[in-house]
Amino acid sequence: MTIEPALAAYEAEGYAYLGRIGDPATMAALGARIDDIMMGAVSYEGLFFQLDTTSGLYEDVEYGKGWQGPSRNYRKVEKLELDPLFRSWIELPLFERVARAVYGSEVSLYRALVFNKAAETGGTYLPWHQDGGAFWGVDRAPRLQIWTALDDTPEDAGCVEVFPGSHLAGLASPIGGVVPKAQLEARRPEQHSVLLPANAGDVYLIHNHVWHRSGRNLTGRPRRAFTACYLDGRARCMRKKRTPREFPRLFTRPP
Repeated sequence: MTIEPALAAYEAEGYAYLGRIGDPATMAALGARIDDIMMGAVSYEGLFFQLDTTSGLYEDVEYGKGWQGPSRNYRKVEKLELDPLFRSWIELPLFERVARAVYGSEVSLYRALVFNKAAETGGTYLPWHQDGGAFWGVDRAPRLQIWTALDDTPEDAGCVEVFPGSHLAGLASPIGGVVPKAQLEARRPEQHSVLLPANAGDVYLIHNHVWHRSGRNLTGRPRRAFTACYLDGRARCMRKKRTPREFPRLFTRPP
């Protein structure tokens, strides 16, 4: 598969459609596995959980509570590299080619997680934001996320929405995260945005600094997406208050 056109679009626009990479059986297996993890049937020490709101309001998201019992309403489940099915997907040879093209021969993993907008509650509106900045605590900015739809994700399921080219201006604020109101008013991202509906198995490349957001899931069906954030293998954790993180090295066999 030729990856150069997708890489060129990713560099210029901040996102690119890579293709329908996942077959139905693989997506069904990953979907079943994340359900089992959320319901407690499969468990790994070190998994991170964040329960979603029932209001749909981002400001109501609660932090630091972790696992709160079996539920399909977890907004995020992280550290999925601990699971062999998800780890195999992270290290697909195609994704290795993409990651090495962006970072070179040494590639690590910053995070691997499922974003979930549950069928029953519809999930939470996620405002314009960037995935980077001082809050991320690394000495080299992560630039590449490979996003996979585990379910069909039409526009009314809360598909990803991007502001093309916004990554070229760098971070909207040094700390990163939610884009400040003044920047939103100055750049009017909604006037330039592109919706990225997807079918199960579709894969997008997303630059960490491109402005992106997503709405609520109004379909009454699950909306789960798996995203792996790849990192320059030379990157180091900069946090001081806790033990610095170690980032798992990927693709350790010869390229």
